[in-house]
Amino acid sequence: MSNENEVLFEKEKQNIPKVKVERKEGEPTAAFKGASWAALLVGVSAYLIGLFNATMELNEKGYYFAVLIFGLYASVSLQKAVRDKDEDIPVTSIYYGISWLALIIAISLMAIGLYNAGSIVLSEKGFYAMSFVLSLFAAITVQKNIRDTNKARERD
Repeated sequence: MSNENEVLFEKEKQNIPKVKVERKEGEPTAAFKGASWAALLVGVSAYLIGLFNATMELNEKGYYFAVLIFGLYASVSLQKAVRDKDEDIPVTSIYYGISWLALIIAISLMAIGLYNAGSIVLSEKGFYAMSFVLSLFAAITVQKNIRDTNKARERD
């Protein structure tokens, strides 16, 4: 009986036409887009849940929240400036420099804040650092995917 079911299943499987989704040239795959969004959601969510559950004072929580938002903005802004320069889209040197400076400052503020935080245990410091880095990287990747998708669709 089991063999009959397997044979029927294989026949049904062969009759089902596979739907092939065409990607435009240069467009990231759906899996890569999904993984990028998932990494961004996991990184930001983990950071914010950790911040919400932390026993630190409200002003300290505000500091770490502001550093996260600043870092996300700075990383996306720098990625855009670097990409624009690479594609010969005019970017002023002051904007390019400020984008680099903003990202360096955001990362420095996070590192200095965690180094000097006496109320946070070492494992929690590592948690914040890793979720911060994951969030920055994912934000850059999501922005790149959006830009690549839009560029690929504009070609048609």
